[in-house]
Amino acid sequence: MVQNKSTFKAFRVEEKDGNYISSIKDMEFKPLAKNEILIKVHNSSLNYKDALSATGNKGVTRNYPHTPGIDAAGIIEKSNSESLQVGDKVIVTSYDLGMNTDGGFAEYIQVPSEWAVKLPEKMTMKEAMIFGTAGLTAGMSVLRLTELIKPEDGKIAVSGATGGVGALSVSILSKLGYHVVAITGKEMERDYLINLGAKEIVLRNEFEELDKKPLLNPMFVGAIDTVGGAILENIIKSLAPIGVVTCCGNVASPKLDLTVFPFILRGITLIGIDSQNYPMNYRTKVWGRLAHDWKPELLNDSCNEIKLEDIQDKIELMLQGKLKGRTILKLIEL
Repeated sequence: MVQNKSTFKAFRVEEKDGNYISSIKDMEFKPLAKNEILIKVHNSSLNYKDALSATGNKGVTRNYPHTPGIDAAGIIEKSNSESLQVGDKVIVTSYDLGMNTDGGFAEYIQVPSEWAVKLPEKMTMKEAMIFGTAGLTAGMSVLRLTELIKPEDGKIAVSGATGGVGALSVSILSKLGYHVVAITGKEMERDYLINLGAKEIVLRNEFEELDKKPLLNPMFVGAIDTVGGAILENIIKSLAPIGVVTCCGNVASPKLDLTVFPFILRGITLIGIDSQNYPMNYRTKVWGRLAHDWKPELLNDSCNEIKLEDIQDKIELMLQGKLKGRTILKLIEL
C-alpha cells in the first residue's frame, strides 16, 4: 500500500502578474505531521467553489500556488493517526480542503486525520463524490429537520430546488415519505423536480412577492432553505406553529427583514447548517444514511467522469453556466 514515488501529479493554479494559470504539475511529498494522514485520491468532484479557487477568487483561496478540490475520496497510504490506519477508505469534504489547504485535484492529499470520515459500507468512492459537499449539506439539513418534523405533520418546502443541495434534499425527503413543495426560479425544470419526488412546484418570483405582513397564513410545517433573503423570510412567516426551517445558503441575500413574531407567536425554530465545520458525530451519521436508506436509486446516472487533464475545460463550462449534473474526477483505474 505505501507509496514509494518521490512525486505525484496535481492540477496546480499559479498567480503570474495578476493572471491565474493552471497546469498539471509534479509535486513532492511532504513529511507527515502528528495526526496527519496521506491519502491516495481515487475520486474527487468539481464544485463551483473549486472553479472560483481556480480563477483567483481570494474570498475562497488567499494564497497561490494552490491545488483546488474541496471533496476527495481515497485510501490511506500513510498514517500518523491512532484512529485511522493504512488501507482505510475515507472521505474528506469541507473543513479547509481545497480552499487554503491543497485539495482533491491531485493524486494525493495530506490532511489532519480529524477531517476524514471512514467510507461507509455499501457506498463506493465514486458515489461519495457524487454526493460531495452538496450531498453532505443536504443530508445534514434533512437530518436536523427530520429530528423534529415527521411526514404526517404536513408539507415541507425546499428552496433552490434545482441546485445541488436542493435537488438532493427533494430526493431524500420524498423517499422518506414527505410531501415536498419545491420552490424554484426555473419553470422549465418542473418535470425534473417532479421526477425527483416533488409533489408541488412554486415559482420563486411568486413566492418572493408574498404579502409583507409580519406573519402569513401557514403553508408548511418545515423547510430546507438554500438561498436566504426574501425566500427565507417568507418561508419563516409561512410556517405553521412549531415549524422548523434549516438554512445553509445566502445566494439571494445574507440579510433577513423580519420581526420576532414568527418565533414568539408560532414557536418557529431556525437551524443553521454549516457543513464546513459540522461536528464529526453528525457527519458520520449523515454519511451512513446516504449510503443506505437515503441513497437515490439512480445516483450514478447523475454524473460524468473526467480525468485530471480535463478539469480546466470543465471549469470554464461551469463558470459559463453550461455544466449540468455532477462532474466526477477519476484519478485511479481500478
